[in-house]
Amino acid sequence: MKKILVTNDDGFESDGLKALVEALRPLGEVIVVAPTTEKSACGHSLTLTRPLKFVELSENFYKLDDGTPTDCVYLSLYALFQEKGLPDLVVSGINIGSNMGEDITYSGTASAAMEAVLQGIPAIAISQVYSNGPASVKKYGYGLAQKYAHDIAKKVLDGGFPLSERKFLNINIPPVKEEDCKGVKITHAGYKMYGNNAHLHKNPRGEEYYWIGAHVLDWQPSANNSCDLSAIEQNYVSITPIKLDMSAYEDINTLNNWVNSER
Repeated sequence: MKKILVTNDDGFESDGLKALVEALRPLGEVIVVAPTTEKSACGHSLTLTRPLKFVELSENFYKLDDGTPTDCVYLSLYALFQEKGLPDLVVSGINIGSNMGEDITYSGTASAAMEAVLQGIPAIAISQVYSNGPASVKKYGYGLAQKYAHDIAKKVLDGGFPLSERKFLNINIPPVKEEDCKGVKITHAGYKMYGNNAHLHKNPRGEEYYWIGAHVLDWQPSANNSCDLSAIEQNYVSITPIKLDMSAYEDINTLNNWVNSER
């Protein structure tokens, strides 16, 4: 039987996580290791300053006490899979919100997939984009995300992973009903536009604090609308191959000439 490790960055009680488990159970043995609390935008972080504890909530379902998504993958491979063998696939999600463009670098959802491929295990990150806050998730549900999570995972388990090492699939689902989805587009990560959405407040004692808000989903148009953000805008499911090597190879010669120039 195939083994699938499932995690997320929205916490073990997330409806998106429950929907993902439901979609993947027909494909094999599903083992869930998820953070105790929401860890959105925690990036590819490991917990190095305190011990972490697995809490078994039911058979094959664990929360990692105050761990990050990366912790969940890293530690579960050591603690839970030593005897039964490594999982055949890691799936992270279903994230409530988008993970597109440079937001992938912030994403705990994507980072769990990063950790999996660093450990040599095929991985998928899947996110449900919403257009009007969490209310749109309630409106459209997770049916479309469940369909593609199941179908892509089955394709990987049956026929092998389509990418070379240290690469994962990043899937974003448009906020539409199944019948309104136009299909799949294979995309690249878009060039997202960023600002600052920090809000200054005062608590009842007059002390100032900041609350970081969500960024507006705005981006620089790509040629032929080929990026993930454009695909979602057009009601396509976006599937993006992501690699961990972030070297700017095209700039190596330029940088070498600059460093060695006389000026």
